[in-house]
Amino acid sequence: MSEEELDELRKRKLAELQQQAMVEEQVAAQEADIRAQRAAVLRQILSPEARARLSNLRMVKPSFAEQIENDLIRLASANRLPEIPITDKTLKRMLAQVAGRQRDTKIQFK
Repeated sequence: MSEEELDELRKRKLAELQQQAMVEEQVAAQEADIRAQRAAVLRQILSPEARARLSNLRMVKPSFAEQIENDLIRLASANRLPEIPITDKTLKRMLAQVAGRQRDTKIQFK
């Protein structure tokens, strides 16, 4: 390969890398926006104590906490929440119900 061909190849590769970096930044910004929107909705529908409980749960079981958050946001958007803001006591009952449903689904191999 000639020096000119190598330079052209380097320029194309650099342009590809820059484009990829821009796309990654846009995706990261969109994800940050979604997280901020979710946090704003949760601030509106949860009492401070319930938010603290959910935050603690997120540290121990992140996927379970995300599932609960999704359920709460879905219920809020459908106006099906029992009360707003949801108290810690109500959230504990909801968590117990969801945890009970998860325990009931067991697969046994014989």
